[in-house]
Amino acid sequence: MFDVITIGSATVDIFIKTKSKQVDIEKVHGHEDVCLPVGSKILIDELYTSTGGGGTNSAVSFKRLGLKTAWLGVLGKGHNSRIVKDVIKNEKIPFLGKEKQGETGFSVILTGLNKNRTILAYKGVNDKLSLNDVDKSKLKARWFYCSSMLGKSLKTVFNIVRSSKAKVAFNPSTYLAIKGRKFLSPLLKKTDLLILNKEEAQYLLNSKAKINMLLKKLQKLSPVVVITDGPKGAYAFDGKEMLKVVPFKTVIVETTGAGDSFASGFLAALIYGKSVADCLRWGYAQAVSVLSHFGAKEKLLKKSELERFLRKKKAKVVRL
Repeated sequence: MFDVITIGSATVDIFIKTKSKQVDIEKVHGHEDVCLPVGSKILIDELYTSTGGGGTNSAVSFKRLGLKTAWLGVLGKGHNSRIVKDVIKNEKIPFLGKEKQGETGFSVILTGLNKNRTILAYKGVNDKLSLNDVDKSKLKARWFYCSSMLGKSLKTVFNIVRSSKAKVAFNPSTYLAIKGRKFLSPLLKKTDLLILNKEEAQYLLNSKAKINMLLKKLQKLSPVVVITDGPKGAYAFDGKEMLKVVPFKTVIVETTGAGDSFASGFLAALIYGKSVADCLRWGYAQAVSVLSHFGAKEKLLKKSELERFLRKKKAKVVRL
């Protein structure tokens, strides 16, 4: 019996940073766009390779936080698959999925864009997990943590949670949230913890309401709901208390993986029986560590490190 099985994607991530004056940030139609001159060669100042994907990022976080963890997903063949498998093996996380003909997910991440980034994502075989690829006898867990999957993989997730008695945490992405509640109802009906950012919450509900109203509407879909809002902090509602973790000043090097780290930290605390306030603190501490470095996994804290972090600098949690 696992404490948590993560179901989600795996990628090899290439982080690119350039100080070239040929790269501009321009405001177009009310939003900021990255502008690159067509036909030019732009020099790169920093290049960093890591692994990502919601399935493996969260699995490493749960494992380091002391939980018995496995990852269910799909990999392609070849070099990139070996990179991901080596990371999972080094963390002693069982791989419950399958390798298939095709390419493992791959992302090119342009960083240093006004303290933000733009991701060029290739899904590869991530969306091709079928029910026949899964050994159901191994899917014994207290919790399933479901990050974003599409296509055949999403249908497989629907089937897995429908027939399981495990609790479910769901952390959708924008491209899932935009499909709406009706489309995601097979998963939402089984969800015990829903974690998403403000934009995703607005897409899921088709509403531009304020945070407190979004929380109330989402709590009708899940007993516990969390909305993250970048530098403004994160909010949680369990039907009784509406809470906010107040962010403190921190160094932000790169934001990739912050959502996965926050969500996994929150759920880990919940599994350990912590209060919702402490769950917010755990999620925030794990995210702060990831934000201060390149890569979504490298600086994920172990349980002892996270507890030491909280003793030194515990984030303030307030009632709304």
